[in-house]
This record gives sequence, C-alpha cells and structure tokens, in this order.
Amino acid sequence: MPKQPESPKQPGSPKQPKSSGFVHAQDKLAFLLSLVPYLLDRDRVSVVDAAAHFQVSEEQVREAVRLIAVSGVPGETSQYQHGDLFDIAWDDFEQSDEIQITHRVALDDSPRFSAREAAALIAGLQYLQAVPETLDSAVHSSLMAKLARGSSEEPSQVAVAKSEANASLVTIRSAVAGGLQIEFDYVGSRGEREHRVVDPLRIDSNNESWYLRGWCHTRQGIRTFRLDRMADLTVTSNPNLYRPGDLALSDNLFDGSGETLGVVLEVHPAAVSLLGEYLAEGAPQLERGAVVQATVRVAHIHGLKRLIASLPGIVRVIEPPEARRAVHDWAAEALAAYDDSVTS
Repeated sequence: MPKQPESPKQPGSPKQPKSSGFVHAQDKLAFLLSLVPYLLDRDRVSVVDAAAHFQVSEEQVREAVRLIAVSGVPGETSQYQHGDLFDIAWDDFEQSDEIQITHRVALDDSPRFSAREAAALIAGLQYLQAVPETLDSAVHSSLMAKLARGSSEEPSQVAVAKSEANASLVTIRSAVAGGLQIEFDYVGSRGEREHRVVDPLRIDSNNESWYLRGWCHTRQGIRTFRLDRMADLTVTSNPNLYRPGDLALSDNLFDGSGETLGVVLEVHPAAVSLLGEYLAEGAPQLERGAVVQATVRVAHIHGLKRLIASLPGIVRVIEPPEARRAVHDWAAEALAAYDDSVTS
C-alpha cells in the first residue's frame, strides 16, 4: 500500500522516527475490508503471497489476520459468543504461515447455492468449457472453484465428458472458412451407413446436439447432419460449389423439406413448445378438449422413437397408424427386456 508523503521538517526540529505500520487508521480499515474477501475468494493463502498482493509487510498481514479472528457481530446474545466471530485455521497460521478462514459471520447472511444447484451450474460450465471456442478456459475453472466453495454444502462431483463432436466442429469450421468440401461416412436415422460429399454452409446447435447444414452432392440438395453421427471426417482440396449465402437456409434446423414424414401427436398445450423444431412449419394445431393435436416432421418413423422417449407421458402418437404401431412395438420390446432381466 503506498505511504502517505511525510510532512516537511522544520529547521531544528527533532528527527522523526520511521513508521513501520499504517499511517492512518482508515488505511488499516481499508486494508482489513479488502483482505477478508481476498482470503475468502482464495480459500487458503500464504502470508508471503498476501503481503505481495497488497504491497505491505508480512507482519502487517499477520497483525490483520489476528484482528480478523476477534472480529464479528454481536449475535442474538449481543455478547460476541464464539459462533459470532470469524475463525481461522490456527495451526496452519502459526506453524506454516498460511491463512484459511474456517468460520465466517455476517457474510453468510446472503443467499447461497444448495449443493444440487452448485453441481448443476458446475456441469453447465464444464459443458461450455468443452466447446472449442472456450476449451480449457481458465475463467470457467476459476468460477467452478468459487461455486464449489460458496455452496451451502459440498456439491456432488460431476464431470461432463468431451464428445467427439468437438473435434468435428474444429474441422468443419476450418472447412467453412476455407471454402472447401468435406467427406464423411454418415449413419442415418435407420442405421444405414453412407458416404457423403458436402459443401459445409453452417453449423447450428439444438440443446446438446450439434448439426451441420450444407449442400449434399450425394443427394443433390440441402441436408442437415448430426455431428455425432459422422465418421472418418476429412477436408478435401476441392472448392465448394456453393458458399454460405449462396443458398437460402431456413431458420429451423428441420425445415420439413426432402425426405421427411408428418406425424400427428397429441400433447398438453403447455408442452407444445417442448416439441421444438420438430414442429412442422405452417401446420395447424387443433385443440381437442384439454389437449392439442400438433404435426411434427421426422426423417423416418424410427426417428420418432427418440422424440417420444424424451417426452414420456407427455405426448401420444395419433397417426399415421404405422407410426403408432412402431412406437408401440418399440416400447413393448423395452418392457420385455426389463421382464427378462428380472426373471433371470
């Protein structure tokens, strides 16, 4: 902390001793007010590091820490009981010159995240950290550590694995920037594997899934591909036939054009929005008493299973009959598998 300038000496005045502490009481108070959040934010700090951070002597840091340990609020009894004061890890402080506040007061009156809330936020940050643009971001790591320390209880350990789509994202973005075609093997909704040659135009995301939209030379049309269904992705040396902006792309990932099938679902009005971009653009939504009949578009009947599985008990397939039968048979097979595991 910068020292206040000394007042000029008068001729003949006695020599003034050098001050080893703070010049003004308000400087000491400001230092204490800054030191407490600094220590809380870092969990455990050495005296040497704290002194270097605030540009004060190590003894001044030790003196401030001892003062913090006898500070607090009056509490319900107005007598400053032990629980009304700050406390530190004294053994670490006296033997290792390390500072750790083990009990805080007053500051805990603010709302704090529960263990489950902190775990959910940490999982979200881990997902963002796995995205190529923010890969291994130190900011995210620091924030996750703060959330873990600041929750009411220790949050559950969570880990969001980095998907193979991350590497595909980097490759495809480089192809888009360079205006080059890409090749890959693609597993369709029916499980068939087919080699594709595509002019990459745009990358979009829907919840946790990433999609490529581009001109498919194999099918001679605009197609949407899920990145986690791609394999053996390579960037060719061939320039794109079409570049971003040459072709009109719908704002919806699934525009209902090409090889899609319309399926009528029965859903509660409040849950219609959960159907997301599966909803067929322009299709009417008919009220049937307490429910709504809405039309969605899927690439194939078998692709309908994933949508229904994600909304159990919320939607019901109405037509076409083959879609109802496919979902019914799929659910029956799943139940039979559970029955077999119980009997075995």
